[in-house]
Amino acid sequence: MSRTCQVTGARPGFGNNRPWSKKATRRRWEVNLQKKTYYVPSLGRKVTLRLSTNAIKQIDVRGIEAVVAEMRARGEKV
Repeated sequence: MSRTCQVTGARPGFGNNRPWSKKATRRRWEVNLQKKTYYVPSLGRKVTLRLSTNAIKQIDVRGIEAVVAEMRARGEKV
């Protein structure tokens, strides 16, 4: 499974390391992913999601019900 957030779709960023010598070597900036379990009353069960920290904040603000409904509308399995 790729390092992708299930809610925001955040993926690793790619670029170059640039030291003092200006020698470019490839690197990647990983997404801060966390496994989080939420109880979803509409489904009547717990759901484990792989989320970025930004997505966890979104769920705190919008609520798990709204986020899960949006994910199901996109056709993602929850």
